Amino acid sequence: MSVRTLQVKLPVPANEDKLYALAKKTLGGKMGYFSIRKKSLDARDKNRLLWVYTIEFSREEQPKRAPLARLAKNKLPEKPVLIVGSGPAGLFAAIRLIDRGIVPVLVERGPAVEEREKKINAFSLGGVLDENGNVQFGEGGAGTFSDGKLNTQTHSGLNSEVLETFVRFGAPEEILYLNKPHIGSDNLKKVIVNMRSFLLAAGVSVRFNTCLTDLTTQGGRVKSVTLKDFKTGREEILEPSAVVLAIGHSARDTFERLLSRGVKMTRKDFAVGLRIEHKQAAIGRAQYGESYTLLPAADYKLVSHAGERAAFTFCMCPGGFVMPAASETGGVVVNGMSNYARDGENANSALIAQVKAEDFGGEHPLAGVEFQRELERAAYEAGGGGYAAPTQLVKDFLVGRVSEKYGEISPTYPVGTAFADLNAILPKTVRESLKAAILDMDRRLKGFACPEAVLTGVESRTSAPVRIERDETLQSVSCEGLYPCGEGAGYAGGITSSAADGLRVAEKIFEAFS
Repeated sequence: MSVRTLQVKLPVPANEDKLYALAKKTLGGKMGYFSIRKKSLDARDKNRLLWVYTIEFSREEQPKRAPLARLAKNKLPEKPVLIVGSGPAGLFAAIRLIDRGIVPVLVERGPAVEEREKKINAFSLGGVLDENGNVQFGEGGAGTFSDGKLNTQTHSGLNSEVLETFVRFGAPEEILYLNKPHIGSDNLKKVIVNMRSFLLAAGVSVRFNTCLTDLTTQGGRVKSVTLKDFKTGREEILEPSAVVLAIGHSARDTFERLLSRGVKMTRKDFAVGLRIEHKQAAIGRAQYGESYTLLPAADYKLVSHAGERAAFTFCMCPGGFVMPAASETGGVVVNGMSNYARDGENANSALIAQVKAEDFGGEHPLAGVEFQRELERAAYEAGGGGYAAPTQLVKDFLVGRVSEKYGEISPTYPVGTAFADLNAILPKTVRESLKAAILDMDRRLKGFACPEAVLTGVESRTSAPVRIERDETLQSVSCEGLYPCGEGAGYAGGITSSAADGLRVAEKIFEAFS
């Protein structure tokens, strides 16, 4: 098939029907295939905003992708393949195994997304924290209650397949070509339910509220795992042929148990900081000028090296909300969320600085976990208990003064807030790097250092503080048959890269039995 490619610029607001008409005219009238391959915004001239498209088209229809080869029945594993965790890594590993003819068992310590949402909403309204059903734990993983952002800095060839799979289960088709694709938390929950329906129809045993609590080995290989049903208290010992360990970055008790069983782990660098909130309209105006109302809610991504440590914005949520993301009693953790429409009054983003393994103190592989806990407990105390979050205006954070009242920007954190000096919570290297970054970032995004912008603490769960070591077969270096996977194992940093790692691990399992 001879495919033509064109780059086309259209003024904002764009009439995308013109793209199809242009392709048809170029081919002389007959067209069997047309696709928008990329869409991005050129905002260098705020007086002339342009949508930039890359389109593909051809006279012939595009051939369908050949189905994947499936494992022969005589090679199917006699014992089940167990997937622990139903975040993007676990779900995509399960879907790929099904496509390869292997029916796994999937366990998730948290509830199904419908029950999980009720628990999160109840906690947000001042209810009791469920340590196994919250923003960190439950069907879909931590990213389900964020923004569903799918942009990634990785360049894996699997990234496009991840997007196609999301569309296969109901995500908007525009994620295939947008420069910064996102699904939105409201849409993502529906996609997750569709994925579950597919797995159930394929014969997968999906067990919610079920946690891996122990593991035994024999001859350097996984022999058995102990699973506990949190609702009934019943324990089950399972002897799997392989275990995909997609537990997420906050499964601290599981890290501890695996380490006690000899699974090799190492400390790794990560980042901590705060959430910063601005008026969404101010961000739009700073990015696009007065034409911002003609465009989707503006986002940003900023990096600064003005301080001792690199600082950057992360998980930016246009028109979103700051969410309570604690998973342990007595700790305050914040995260960001926005729905597909991104129509909230505020914009929020993590504003974080790098922390290094030597900052944790000691050589213990889980020293970073304790570092996180100390920050979260300090935030809980500063907020006055009850999971209220400590807040401070930017102007006061910069000089170390407790704020007295909010200005034009009100915090969106729903559990409650209390003014505190966030400088007293953060390590010196982090707080000083964030201060330098706020002023530095303001030079590139006017208004970022808005005196009345609201800072909320703490953002401590940006990524896993530990890596579960694996070899070229993607198995644990200390335990054959155990496949550390995704963000919790230290091999991904977001929805797309975690999902891609799930696909990668599933392929290695397929190869092992082929």
